[in-house]
Amino acid sequence: MQNEITPRSGVHYFFAGWRLIMLPGIKRYVLLPLLINIVLLGGAFWWLYRQFSVWIPYLMGHMPHWLCWFNYLLWPLCVLAVLIAFSYFFSTVANLIAAPFSGLLAERLESRLIGHIAQNSSLVALMRDTPRMLRREFVKLCYYLSRALVLLILHFIPPLGQTLVPALWFLFSAWMLAIQYCDYPFDNHKVPFPAMRAALRRHKVANLQFGAMVSLFTLIPVVNLVILPVAVCGATAMWINNHRADHTLSGS
Repeated sequence: MQNEITPRSGVHYFFAGWRLIMLPGIKRYVLLPLLINIVLLGGAFWWLYRQFSVWIPYLMGHMPHWLCWFNYLLWPLCVLAVLIAFSYFFSTVANLIAAPFSGLLAERLESRLIGHIAQNSSLVALMRDTPRMLRREFVKLCYYLSRALVLLILHFIPPLGQTLVPALWFLFSAWMLAIQYCDYPFDNHKVPFPAMRAALRRHKVANLQFGAMVSLFTLIPVVNLVILPVAVCGATAMWINNHRADHTLSGS
C-alpha cells in the first residue's frame, strides 16, 4: 500500500491521518493514545475555558494606553496566543505519557503501508525501549523550552507582546508540533534528534503546514481529543514518502 499516499503538502498528510486511523489492523493501536489524549487534553481545556475571564483581562492590562483603541483586534490575538501556548503545553504532556503507544502506532502503521514487518515490532520490545523514548521526549521538551522562553519574554514587551508575538507563537508551535509527531517514526528507526530536525528543515514548508493544521485543530473542542493519533498517523505517512528512503537501509 506504499503507493497509496504520494508526496504532497503537509495539509494533505494531516487529513490523510484521519483516514489512516481507520485502517484494518491499525484501529486497536489508536485506542490507548486516544484515551490518554481525551483524559488529559479534555480536562485541561475544560479548566482553561473557566480561566479566560481572569487571564485575558490581565494580559490586556499590559497593553499601553495609546493602543487601547486597538482592543477589538488585540483581544482575539491575546486569546489565540493563550490557546496556542496552552494547547501545545498540554499536548506535549499527553505526548510524553503516550510516547510508547504512539511509537507503536507509528511502527505498525508504517508496516501496514509499506507491506513489511518492522523491526522490534513486539509490544515487549517496545516497552523495553520506553526509557530511551522518554529521554528523547525530554530532549524535545528542552529544545522547546529554550526557545519558548524567548517568546515569553517578548510577550511582556509592548507592543510586540500584543501584535507580533501571537503570530510568532503560532509559527513556532506549528514547527514544534511537526517535530513532535514526525519524531515517532524517526525515533523508531533510531535517527538522532539533530538529524531528524535537519531532515524536517529540508521539507520545511510541508512540515510547517502539517504542524499548523495540528495546531488549529487542537483548538477545536471535541475534535482536539482525537488529534494525537491522527497526527501520529499523518506524520508517519509523511515519513514514508519524504524521509524513509534517506534514513533506512535498502529493503528495511
